[in-house]
Amino acid sequence: MKRVGVWAFYAIGALAVAYLALYAYAMLSGQRFEPGDPIHIFRNPDAPSYS
Repeated sequence: MKRVGVWAFYAIGALAVAYLALYAYAMLSGQRFEPGDPIHIFRNPDAPSYS
């Protein structure tokens, strides 16, 4: 049981490090977000309209 706990601890730590790395990548390489900028959502023009 102790071995499972150790592996779970390592898995949670690896997920945390991966999340921080992804966050740093998004902050350093992504577009700058300014309040008031429109959010562009691209939709397939051939998609059916359900409304």
